[in-house]
Amino acid sequence: MNRFDYHFPVRVHFGQGCFEETLQQELTRYGNRVMLAYGGGSIRRTGLYDRLVTILHGAGKTVTDFGGIMPNPTLKKVQEGQQLAREIKADLILAVGGGSVSDCCKIVATGDTPIPLGVVVTASGTGSEQNNGAVITDEENKVKGAMWGVFADFAILDPDLTKTVPMKQVISGAFDTLSHCMETYFGRPDEVTLSDEINEAVQRNTIRNLRRIAQDSDDELARSELMWASAMGENGILKLGKVTDFQCHMIEHQLGAYTDCNHGQGLAVLHPTFYRHIYHSAEKKFDRWAQEVWLVQHAQQAIDALEDLINEVGLPTTLADMGITLADDTIKAIAASTVITPGCCKRLTPDEIEQILRECS
Repeated sequence: MNRFDYHFPVRVHFGQGCFEETLQQELTRYGNRVMLAYGGGSIRRTGLYDRLVTILHGAGKTVTDFGGIMPNPTLKKVQEGQQLAREIKADLILAVGGGSVSDCCKIVATGDTPIPLGVVVTASGTGSEQNNGAVITDEENKVKGAMWGVFADFAILDPDLTKTVPMKQVISGAFDTLSHCMETYFGRPDEVTLSDEINEAVQRNTIRNLRRIAQDSDDELARSELMWASAMGENGILKLGKVTDFQCHMIEHQLGAYTDCNHGQGLAVLHPTFYRHIYHSAEKKFDRWAQEVWLVQHAQQAIDALEDLINEVGLPTTLADMGITLADDTIKAIAASTVITPGCCKRLTPDEIEQILRECS
């Protein structure tokens, strides 16, 4: 295992029904001016917004809304949030939603004097509340890439709140969790480490509960397990001693920069094709993945099993399924602007990325 340092500053509150009690406890730590950040209209439609405002007012807080954070948050939206936070002199940013909301707010909260951040997770999958990384889209330059902001002070993970988002989002989020685990697993070193063995268990758990939630949206155990699997995928534990891969994520990020597509769905389309292009470069590790995660013998069988799972849970398998048609010049632009990651077992060329995108069409 490679050398590492590990520090985890986020206070995590996990459990069914924990939302109101833990939020009330956390609010006692902060001043009165709260910027309430959220995405589209789901928290209003489901009544969650009213519950939040009642708790905040009950704690003596004044509330300023920062709504409309889009699924692929833009640099312009980040700048809007920073301006608002300065104007109201926010004592706390409370981000309510999935990874897009927390990603946006982690960057909004940066500055000469960082603003404390709390996250209430309603859509699990990204694990964004567990780290200080964010994916932000620069629309003007057609770049969707990583930025580094603050760690959340606290994160509330109440599986009941995942019922406030559509099942399509639950499924795509769960696949994002699986993708995070796989992208970490196939990083370097190639030798199997304790981090990898823990990762195998998280992958098996995610696959099992993804199937369960796809069959029964009321399965509370599956929701709970998927929420914690999401946290495990991005709280750093699986990455200890690893140089991660995340090459498929980098391709999807640039696909998203040009199409604004759903992240989890884009990963579902790309992963099987991507793995068929690279598995020969780490065949021993892919064979172990086949045996320990998918309970088959060889890499090709595991990739087929991954593709079968994607079909089974109703995720798209082609870009056409997502309503995306890419012109040849767009494919070339996506490939040329994709970041090449050092952890991948095969160093892809832009030509190979073009080929992967064409095969996914």
